[in-house]
Amino acid sequence: MTADRPRSSFLRRPVLVLNATYEPIHVCAVRRALILLVKGVAATEEAGEGSVRSPSQSLEVPSVIRLLEYRRIPRQMRAISRKNILIRDQYTCQYCKQRFGPGELTLDHVVPRSRGGSNTWENLVACCLRCNNRKGDRLPMEASMSLHRPPKPFSLHTSRSLMRQMGDQQENWRKYLFF
Repeated sequence: MTADRPRSSFLRRPVLVLNATYEPIHVCAVRRALILLVKGVAATEEAGEGSVRSPSQSLEVPSVIRLLEYRRIPRQMRAISRKNILIRDQYTCQYCKQRFGPGELTLDHVVPRSRGGSNTWENLVACCLRCNNRKGDRLPMEASMSLHRPPKPFSLHTSRSLMRQMGDQQENWRKYLFF
């Protein structure tokens, strides 16, 4: 299949995934959404910009897809990773509250590892290099710094709030998101 636009950014655009009951459950990339459509697992609810063609088929690029069969979504915790911490913290330094690109942020241990701090959701935050250097090997209070938000595990509530924020940019998602 070939795309009307450059493949790298085109296939990474976000697509809202709805359960069969129209409940938002996930955000995936265009590439994954197209696979679900071709396999017959999902249907397009809202089309995005552009199309994808093969010699025998042409598909509109979806913006919102709905699974054709209801999927029970178990309560699950996301793995602790740099990517998931940055997503949870919305690419915002938790000390100076400025937004950065993913390459400009580091992970900070609120309680430094040298003082027994662990690699847990509650102890890791996104932090810019300047604030991380300023805090150093101290607790935030000792460095006269405070956290923008207390760190919490990535939960279903976190996922839904991120979907709502993306819905602010994706106008055709709004009717599916519960505000």
